[in-house]
Amino acid sequence: MATAGWCQNATRAPQIGYLYPAGGQAGQTVHVIVGGQFVRGARDVYISGSGVRGKVVATYRPVRNIQQEQRVELEERLRKLREARLAAMPPAERRQWETVPEWARPRPARPAAAPANARNATPAPPPPPLEHPLLDQLEKKSLRELYHVAAQIFFPRQKKQLNSQIDETALLELTLDPRAEPGERELRLVTPLGLTNPMLFQVGTAPETLESEPNDPRPWSPIPPPPPLSLPALINGQIMPGDVDRFRFQARAGQQLVVAVAARRLVPYLADAVPGWFQATLALYDESGREVAFADDYRFDPDPVLFFKVPRNGVYQLDVRDSIYRGREDFVYRIEIGPQPFITRMFPLGGREGQPATAALDGWNLPARQLTLDTSAGGPAIRYARLRGNIATSNAVAYAVDALPESTENEPNDTERKAQKVTLPRIVNGRVARPGDVDVFAFEGRAGEEIVAEVHARRLGSPLDSRLRLLDASGKVLAWNDDQPDKETGLLTHHADSYLRVRLPRDGAYRLELIDAQKHGGEAYAYRLRIGPPRPDFALRAVPASINVSAGRAVPFTVHALRRDGYAGPIDVALVGAPAGWTLGGARISAGRDWVRMTLTAPREAPAGPIVLRLEGRAKIGAETLRRPVVPAEDMMQAFAYQHLVPARELVALVVGPRRGGPPVQLATTDPVRIPAGGSAQVRVNAPLGPMLQNVQLALSDPPAGVALQKTTVVPGGLVLTLAADGKSAPVGLADNLIVEAYSNAPPRPGAQPARPGQRVSLGVLPAIPCEIVKR
Repeated sequence: MATAGWCQNATRAPQIGYLYPAGGQAGQTVHVIVGGQFVRGARDVYISGSGVRGKVVATYRPVRNIQQEQRVELEERLRKLREARLAAMPPAERRQWETVPEWARPRPARPAAAPANARNATPAPPPPPLEHPLLDQLEKKSLRELYHVAAQIFFPRQKKQLNSQIDETALLELTLDPRAEPGERELRLVTPLGLTNPMLFQVGTAPETLESEPNDPRPWSPIPPPPPLSLPALINGQIMPGDVDRFRFQARAGQQLVVAVAARRLVPYLADAVPGWFQATLALYDESGREVAFADDYRFDPDPVLFFKVPRNGVYQLDVRDSIYRGREDFVYRIEIGPQPFITRMFPLGGREGQPATAALDGWNLPARQLTLDTSAGGPAIRYARLRGNIATSNAVAYAVDALPESTENEPNDTERKAQKVTLPRIVNGRVARPGDVDVFAFEGRAGEEIVAEVHARRLGSPLDSRLRLLDASGKVLAWNDDQPDKETGLLTHHADSYLRVRLPRDGAYRLELIDAQKHGGEAYAYRLRIGPPRPDFALRAVPASINVSAGRAVPFTVHALRRDGYAGPIDVALVGAPAGWTLGGARISAGRDWVRMTLTAPREAPAGPIVLRLEGRAKIGAETLRRPVVPAEDMMQAFAYQHLVPARELVALVVGPRRGGPPVQLATTDPVRIPAGGSAQVRVNAPLGPMLQNVQLALSDPPAGVALQKTTVVPGGLVLTLAADGKSAPVGLADNLIVEAYSNAPPRPGAQPARPGQRVSLGVLPAIPCEIVKR
């Protein structure tokens, strides 16, 4: 369509819902199934970081109903392959498989009966063979793998929870370099519609295995159990409805085993499930069948970690399932089992910027009891560290770095009389060391002075659920707080850290009391308490983390401002180090706004392939100009209702569609359009396509209340847009961006009776138009 040449084609966004397996061992090549939506035709894989490269083997249509003929054909293939595998086995091994009861063996489906009038009927063409990623290289699969294929593909349809967001599949081949750094990568597919959202792919060091169904804990087994795993091991699996996966492993007396699950970590939120993630549980059994350990979480993290000191040599069994027996293809897990190091507590939870800092550690199988923290200037406020041993690396632990002076809590400080005196501003590193412990800090304040007290604990991995109270010299409670929501921590759903901001009423002595709101305590219940005047600041999140745009055209995205300590001023957003030709439109978050939609425009001669972009927010606060990175994120829904900004590692853009010549579509001015309340104003758009613009209709996309596109006029060299504000819903002082969407009406379907009007087809958007409502 000719009219589509002047703005970005707005298309359905391709999405990934899961990867299986969601990781691999360094030095290995793995085949990964991708479940998603609009991923058919994917042609390439983009993986962040280094050490992992991939290619697309094939993509597949959704498999919802397997036709009778397809089932018969596949069962026959599987039967022949099973017989061939049995014939090639040594006699002793073959006898194990031949003892499987006849009733427990897979049975081929019976051909459908011919209809009564089939004698004169024209036979229908047979359906095409079933296509499924599990059928790739079917002839090379082992006997156990063939049983797994049958169990997964023929899983009862009536038990499945169908979801169009994971119906389409792709098969990838990923090669992991032997020197690949252990840790997480982000994987995106490059599809005809553009880049998908990122999904986590983990690189590990332990030998990996894939679950093989049937593996439920039953008194009988339809197939011989596999030999016990040797440790360390990493198990990959999927949980289906009602499914329980059982694994056996060999353990030695005295081993201190850590069994750590990654499930919610891989797929953080499920939009259509309650709770809004796969809630895995672990149960460990000894050789007698007695349960010896159980875990359904790790403190406040839904992914369970089980700790077990092996009492005697033997074969142990591990069961994994969903807590309420849900399941689906995106209930993916990775379980690492072995004597790997695991840090359970650290103190202090950070250090002062530029000053040496060492944290004391406790945990399981630790090669050292201290960890040096990187406190160098210029890094993020919250950082992560691991303890590296000769064989394995520990879990990552979070810590904070700040420029304020620091001190350590000193016991006893449980009462007003024993309160620890502090000078402000200051960060106190402390612990709620026992159940019922109260930490009290005293300071001198002046009338009218504003004080902020903020706890960092839960955000740094501490189990502390803090509660703060501010009291004056008479014991009167001036303010208290239990939980303070923080959108920066997109994976936390219980925002247990406390925050107070108070203007002191008079000169004199004040004290802060910090406790655990649930009356818990212990060495792990560490915190960092900041006390001092407000430090206005902000953080930024850009959604989505993958942006698809046509060459020379614009695409909208959203930047969220997460304001701190009362900062309400404007924030300017800029590209940093971007290739020539990439520009932002409407790149300001106005004073008092928490988010804004702006646009990204690609150059006309943009190179092929994904491009990593960096954005930065800038604001002048007092005499200082603060610069903060814009962190890419995905806006995820939890359990039908809640939204979370889940950070990503990279903001990646891809130019889609043909490269077009000619001048770009531009606003005649980048200055905000001043619209009088109850009146109108005009803005010119340079769009040099002449009469073609007569076929394009324009409309505002999600405008602020009371603002409307009143009229569009085609003029030589472009358009003039007349924007109006009603003077009631749009208050004076409102500042926002207007996103103008272009669309056309597709012609009616031929032969429709009666003729139906054409469907509205979006052609894309103009660069964002900054506007401000002013007095008339």
